[in-house]
Amino acid sequence: MPLLEVRNLTKIFTIGNVFSRKKVIAVDNISFDVEESEIFTIAGESGCGKTTTAKIILGFEEATSGEIVYKGKRIDHIHHRERRELLKEMQAVFQNPFSTFNPLRKVDRYFYETLYNLGIADTKEKADEIIKEKLAAVGISFEEFVEKYPNEFSGGQLQRISIARALLTNPSILIADEPVSMVDASLRMSIVNLFKDLKDKYGVSVVYITHDLTTAYYISDRIAIMFRGSIVEIGPAEKVLMEPRHPYTQLLKESVPEPDPNRKWNTRINLSETEQSEYLRQGCKFSGRCPKAMEICKRESPPYFDVGGVKVKCFLYKD
Repeated sequence: MPLLEVRNLTKIFTIGNVFSRKKVIAVDNISFDVEESEIFTIAGESGCGKTTTAKIILGFEEATSGEIVYKGKRIDHIHHRERRELLKEMQAVFQNPFSTFNPLRKVDRYFYETLYNLGIADTKEKADEIIKEKLAAVGISFEEFVEKYPNEFSGGQLQRISIARALLTNPSILIADEPVSMVDASLRMSIVNLFKDLKDKYGVSVVYITHDLTTAYYISDRIAIMFRGSIVEIGPAEKVLMEPRHPYTQLLKESVPEPDPNRKWNTRINLSETEQSEYLRQGCKFSGRCPKAMEICKRESPPYFDVGGVKVKCFLYKD
């Protein structure tokens, strides 16, 4: 049984004023699962629905329809007390570590409050022991952490501290939303390696949300590529990113800069379509940009086709 199951998840937002309201399907009937000790990545450009998906999993947004199942139990409609207990097993790491902590409050206070409020520690000695253990797991010493404010740490240090805070409850799964996008490039791989260590040493599963295919390829066991609310391709990361089948995934891969000056990227992606119109488009939402679009793509939304162990939402593979 998978650790986490997302079943036919849909989220619809209403935009506009009273006289011109439109419904935008931000997450469009997506399904995936996450196994124990697995890093599952959701990748795509801004506005594809990946962060909305994460918020629904964490309970910050309510789904329009669909189910979220954790360890065989639905968690999309649970009471506050059950949600509090779930927090011990499912934790989040957010994009901006500086927005995670109040700049006027010492960082260690958050750690002690988490341990006391969730009943994990009842004495300062026990709390200190747990905090030291979790800080050591992310490469931070207790001495350099205690009694300090957020601005006394670098972005990389503070993101590691955010991860340590998430580990206080011994979670089974971390939802990491763009966790390295605001960290210096020189420190990104250290954070990514940390997630791999948590998986290998502690058996923690990670839902890694990113627009960065380079770190996605390095870290992921499996990957789902999202575009305008839909998962267009899903499968083992090696297959999806090295041999992309969907035209959108192919363009995403081509857009990754390469250090070889003889292999410059000269392809231009058509961005004339507005984000809103793509969400509202009939048929395949990528058909307005797709260089391989057919007439059927403009009329009908494609189903998934199995192509060598990868599910691809594209009519190119109908036959």
